[in-house]
This record gives sequence, C-alpha cells and structure tokens, in this order.
Amino acid sequence: MTELLQQAIAQIQQLPPDLQDAIASRFLAELKEEQKWESSFAATTDDRWDRMAAMVRQEITEGETVALDEVFPSQK
Repeated sequence: MTELLQQAIAQIQQLPPDLQDAIASRFLAELKEEQKWESSFAATTDDRWDRMAAMVRQEITEGETVALDEVFPSQK
C-alpha cells in the first residue's frame, strides 16, 4: 500500500462509521468503473483504434471540433 493511500485511510478511520461507509462505497464504485474501462481498452483492436482515429481526423477536417482552449480556457 502506498503512503498516500495509508494517509487517506488513516483520515477516513477518524470519521463516523456512516461517512466511512459512504466513502468506501464511492471508492468501490470507482474501482469497478476503472476495471470496466481497463477491460474495454484491452478489448479494443488495432482496427477499431484506426477507425476511431479516422473518424476524428474527418471531424477535424470538416470543422466539427472545438479547440480545447475554448472548452478549457486558461485561467491566467
């Protein structure tokens, strides 16, 4: 177990049981979701990646995309 995880668990242990359970439920749900993504990525074939890349290139060419700076403007 990493030091950071140990620190988090130590802090969680100081909370009331209902809050501990709430945090544990969210953590377990996050782990389950991460496992789904890992499985999905592992099952994606090179052909599928190539088709997705071609779709993205086509959207860029047709001007159907938005610059990241417009979605996430800098906070300077």
